[in-house]
Amino acid sequence: MALLEVKDLGISFGGLQAVDNFNLSIEKGELYGLIGPNGAGKTTVFNLLTGVYKPTAGKVFLDGTDITGHRTEEINKDGIARTFQNIRLFQQLSVIDNVESALHSFEKYSTFEAMFHCGRYAGAEKKLREKALEILKVFDLDMMSEILSSNLPYGQQRKLEIARAMATEPKLLLLDEPAAGMNPNETAELMDTISLIRDKFDITILLIEHDMKLVSGICEKVTVLNFGKVLAEGETKKVLADPEVIRAYLGDDE
Repeated sequence: MALLEVKDLGISFGGLQAVDNFNLSIEKGELYGLIGPNGAGKTTVFNLLTGVYKPTAGKVFLDGTDITGHRTEEINKDGIARTFQNIRLFQQLSVIDNVESALHSFEKYSTFEAMFHCGRYAGAEKKLREKALEILKVFDLDMMSEILSSNLPYGQQRKLEIARAMATEPKLLLLDEPAAGMNPNETAELMDTISLIRDKFDITILLIEHDMKLVSGICEKVTVLNFGKVLAEGETKKVLADPEVIRAYLGDDE
């Protein structure tokens, strides 16, 4: 059974059909790419998968369960986490506090205990902090745990955002242009990080990316969107060599 199954998904805004008859099937453990020219509808698909937008057509199944129409927080509990094209960290919180913010859905104490720092609060907070440090170690950020996230270099802020998403223990991780704004060295490091977390945490990853070196280097399969419709799908190397895909990116000179 596929972990993510998307069937005939669509959404329109007024008279504009932003995504039309979109289908996608991703197996457990796959590292999958969603690519296409600017304005093709890629981030709209992510917004549909995470409950930011409600589809006007189609169904979304996660691990065999219909999650169509669930609210964003419900979808996160269902097992989907995401990052954004524009980094959305809590800039004035420390690195470790950013990760802990995602762990509090697992808290085991009451509001009263939290307000007065009594009962189970201290023990639970200690466990959350230890868990946050474990996650940061995977991303080589543990030595920077007390630094304000706004003071991290850009590439490490990207890694922190992924670490925070991983703290929710997702089955499926959505990465929206994770290499945006990175230099080649940072991109190479990111590729290693994405492959590492897929293997270490045994999760499935779907990413949007314009850096074709990154896509071809780590994605086993891709789907190409163009004007809200699927243009091509399949093994990455074959799809990237498809003349129709090349034309969609580079335009038609005829």
